[in-house]
Amino acid sequence: MSEQSPYEVLGINDSASFEEIQEAKNRLSQKYREDNKVVENIEVAYDAIIMDRLRMRQEGKIKVPDRIRFPEKSLEIPSTPLSLSLDDSIPWLQGFVDTPSYNDILWTTGIFTILATFVIVISSNKIPLILVLGVFANIYFLNRKEQQFIRAFLITIVGLLIGVGLGSAVIGLLSSANFNVSLDSDKLTGVVTFVVFWLISSFMR
Repeated sequence: MSEQSPYEVLGINDSASFEEIQEAKNRLSQKYREDNKVVENIEVAYDAIIMDRLRMRQEGKIKVPDRIRFPEKSLEIPSTPLSLSLDDSIPWLQGFVDTPSYNDILWTTGIFTILATFVIVISSNKIPLILVLGVFANIYFLNRKEQQFIRAFLITIVGLLIGVGLGSAVIGLLSSANFNVSLDSDKLTGVVTFVVFWLISSFMR
């Protein structure tokens, strides 16, 4: 095989397209995969052909198809209204969504787990005090990220309303399903609120 030209090694003629060259090389490499010497000759012949084509291209003797000269065009995705709306939404989401560190998760989880435990074990008339502590804790965690107290305060108030609303909804669902819960409505609402606070303080900024 060493006395053959690179084209003869691959079994193609000198007018073969790039696809034909690639296909011949892959086919022969698979066929003789157990013979390292033959595979090496095939690789050498393939490299020689590619170099020869590159030289001919530089000399202007062959024309390279646009899809090879400009491969990035084949990767272009037509713009659609959907992509525009997604692009507009990304900065908005990035302004609120946070990726917390492991330590941040530990701190928020620990604090709000302790507060939720207090809500469960203390008497119902002391729950508002624990909720106030939860509000301050949530404001602290949010303000620590962006140093924007007003923003942290407003997000916390919204979280408090969501927590109370969700807690009331859960109580209503459990009551309609005749499901007995060991916690009274105030304690269950408090626990749900602290879960909301944990989500906000961990994953929002």
